Amino acid sequence: MVNETDNKSSSQDAAEAPKAPADVAVDEDQDQIFQKQKELTSKDYYFDSYAHFGIHEEMLKDEVRTRTYMNSMLQNRHLFEGKVVLDVGCGTGVLSIFAAKAGAKIVYGVECSNIADQARTIVKENGYADRVNIIKGKIEEIELPVDKVDIIISEWMGYFLLYESMLDSVLFARDKWLVPGGKLFPDKATMYICGLEDAEYKEEKINFWNNVYGLDMSCIKEMAIMEPLVETVEYDHVVTTVYKLVEFDIATMEKDSVDFNCPFEIEVSKNDYCHALVVFFDVDFSACHKPTGFTTGPHAAYTHWKQTVIYLRDDLTCCAGEKLSGNIKCTRNKKNIRDLDIVLDYKYEGEISRAERKDLFYRMR
Repeated sequence: MVNETDNKSSSQDAAEAPKAPADVAVDEDQDQIFQKQKELTSKDYYFDSYAHFGIHEEMLKDEVRTRTYMNSMLQNRHLFEGKVVLDVGCGTGVLSIFAAKAGAKIVYGVECSNIADQARTIVKENGYADRVNIIKGKIEEIELPVDKVDIIISEWMGYFLLYESMLDSVLFARDKWLVPGGKLFPDKATMYICGLEDAEYKEEKINFWNNVYGLDMSCIKEMAIMEPLVETVEYDHVVTTVYKLVEFDIATMEKDSVDFNCPFEIEVSKNDYCHALVVFFDVDFSACHKPTGFTTGPHAAYTHWKQTVIYLRDDLTCCAGEKLSGNIKCTRNKKNIRDLDIVLDYKYEGEISRAERKDLFYRMR
């Protein structure tokens, strides 16, 4: 498995020479700019990051994702013909164009990041400017030229389904603009959990801090284990059954139910070891004539969402048929709702290993 997270920071030493009052004022202004930039990095990173073409390249090259959306529309022209469609978080505008190709009368693509400028060009150069209107702004702040829409499409899912996701924005758009009986693409999402043998990678990423060139840096170990990793999990390393955690019906759910608190119980499928829990999700387009969707599970084709790995505090020696039970609570962070706070309880009473932990805290940020 591969971890691809790398954080960098920089600092600048202040000059030591005495300064005239005017120079001091300049320095204060620079400090204010620096502080403001730090705030922007913290609060607006989500939108800033989506302005870069690289993240859209990754998503567009995810054929499972992109082809499923394309087929859900082009193979269901009877649903789109003559309809008014809203694309929440349209990015490059590709889904908006798919909707237009499927026969939509008009598509409004709403995008907050600066990629909206490129989306307008893409729409125009591909001959859809008469039916696709790109609107730059937050869905919660813009106004549409129409009172209602017939269909909402959105690729709102994030890692762990909900991390940095736009589900809140989709629900806002649904409540404000979707006609009664209108369609959502997709309209259902389900999260699952299972157990993972991952001794090698846990040693490399977590236990590494126990001895760093002969130095004890174990104080960082707790920081490392608190952050779930987005990884590609090998299916033959899954050592338990899969348990359905929670299902979201996007057409009917309330905004408050984005947070969840779910018990789980998974059964060991073979004599092995368990070092972590893996969470993945499915999405469904059940409004289609032939229901379609995709999974991000380790048993299926690669998607850019990969899977989310939550390391346990214990290394469990497991025998087939034994059970690992627990509870997982997920809430949006109060300071930044695109971050997730996760609290995990688990209990294991096996022939060889026994463990019980409560209120283990993790954060996706």
